[in-house]
Amino acid sequence: MRQGTIVAVGDLVWDVLVQPDTLLLPGGDTTGKIAVQPGGSAANVAAWIARLGGPAGFVGSVGNDPFGDMIVADLEREGVQCAIARSDSHNTGVIAVMIDRGGQRSMITNQGADFCLLPSDLPTGMLTDAAHVHITAWSLFSDPPRAAALAAAQMAKAAGATVSFDPASYQMIRELGHDRFDATIAALPVDIVFPNRDEGMILTGEKEPIRIAAALRRRFADAIVVLKLDKDGCYVSGPTYQGFHASRAVDMVDATGAGDSFNAGFLARYLRDGDLAAAAELANACGSWVVSRFGARPPVDEDFRVRSAGLI
Repeated sequence: MRQGTIVAVGDLVWDVLVQPDTLLLPGGDTTGKIAVQPGGSAANVAAWIARLGGPAGFVGSVGNDPFGDMIVADLEREGVQCAIARSDSHNTGVIAVMIDRGGQRSMITNQGADFCLLPSDLPTGMLTDAAHVHITAWSLFSDPPRAAALAAAQMAKAAGATVSFDPASYQMIRELGHDRFDATIAALPVDIVFPNRDEGMILTGEKEPIRIAAALRRRFADAIVVLKLDKDGCYVSGPTYQGFHASRAVDMVDATGAGDSFNAGFLARYLRDGDLAAAAELANACGSWVVSRFGARPPVDEDFRVRSAGLI
């Protein structure tokens, strides 16, 4: 494995988390839990890689406003090396995250400064020195930031890095259109792909995990496929390894960011020594721990240290 920083490229935004105590009725009112926390899929991956002891970097854009100052400072406190463009025309991004009583989340994303990243904003040195670059489809659904995300992946790949990709949202893939999404990702070099079950189904038309993974490996030229199966853990398929990995049963509180922490756990472990099975186990431990708490980046506690002991 090439040594160097694991760089996530994409969104750094504020999550406004809302979990009502009762059903919301038109024109009605209720109590609930509301929190404002740092988020963004790519930034979450970078933060969790740093928490797991990996060399983490992040490339993205925020507004030239106090909320941008605060969120960048928070990511730097996590131990992430940041290369941030600042937008004068757009405010720092915000996502409204609606969480139901079962812990499932639905998101409304405003197109803030995180959608303003341009190829000219990219830190060439950070990307060409990176060991790995992680891209999420949130950076590909519109342009900008699509051109910047593709350029970052291509630049890093040409310099010898590997690249991972998270399809991010089955609803956005469906709304963009299957053919347009395929055309968009055709220029993306992919060594590891992280779909969840719904994304895998919409990308391949298959329903069974083994068949989804096989179809994705054909599409992405024998990339490692890590299929996230929620409470059922994950299925990993690579050139010389295939296997299901069960996840620990937990009470789901909030699914926000669980997939991002899963991706980070897998990358932090796999890029160290290439052990796919160990990477899957750590990924499951991260994802199941996050889903049992509120928000994408809850403070690490003793329970997490116990669950991840021997896996990091």
